[in-house]
Amino acid sequence: MSSSASSRGIAAIVGVGPQLGRSIARKFAHEGYTVAILARDLERLSRFADEIAREEKAQVFAIRIDCSNLRSVREAFEGVLSLGFVEVLVYNAYQPVSWNPTNFTHTRVEQFEKAIAVSSVGAFHCAQQVLPGMVERGRGTVLFSGCSASLNGFAGYSELCCGRFAVRGLSQCLAREFQPLGIHVAHVIIHGIVGAPRGLMSSTSQQGLLVGEQEQQRGRRDGLMDPDALAQTYWYLHIQDRCAWTQEIDLHPSSQRCT
Repeated sequence: MSSSASSRGIAAIVGVGPQLGRSIARKFAHEGYTVAILARDLERLSRFADEIAREEKAQVFAIRIDCSNLRSVREAFEGVLSLGFVEVLVYNAYQPVSWNPTNFTHTRVEQFEKAIAVSSVGAFHCAQQVLPGMVERGRGTVLFSGCSASLNGFAGYSELCCGRFAVRGLSQCLAREFQPLGIHVAHVIIHGIVGAPRGLMSSTSQQGLLVGEQEQQRGRRDGLMDPDALAQTYWYLHIQDRCAWTQEIDLHPSSQRCT
């Protein structure tokens, strides 16, 4: 894997699916970054990379990663770092959980450990891969995605909440340690359900989606958060002047009352 990477560095987006992760990757590609997108499903990831590279006329590389496995993280970032200096890390990975709450006594320990491993331990490992290079250059951005479960515990969702609480704590610790060294660390709390982008997708893009994803596109309802709009916030955090860095930001849809 080799390329003539942009002198401004690489944007590495971990946890790229059909919604938020893809929109963040597209935004950074649009702004001129060479982008590495990482997730477990390499076949789908490669489709996203081809789509973004074609639409934004950018270099986009798909790299498989299992964030619950340290060896996989290290191998994945060997590939990322071979492209050049990682200037931006966005950690958007999480372990999907059922919409239906699970009685705590019925929660399997394997299920709990997997959620913690992906949500927080994976974030720890990925950050360790890129922070030394950022410190060496005195610049960089690390952004962690969070949700309502980052702030509040919910009955039946212990594995989700514990993983998200830990990422928030990690973000705060890294901000206090590394922001004086020129690295912006921020936590983005998304209070809502992320839907499909508002803009119409091209017919080629639609053909590239799985059947279930096409149904999700057609079934989009009011109140869902537009991933392209959310991606604008991630970009805004990256370009903030260091005299006024945001450490944590809460995002709500206009139809939802903030609490």
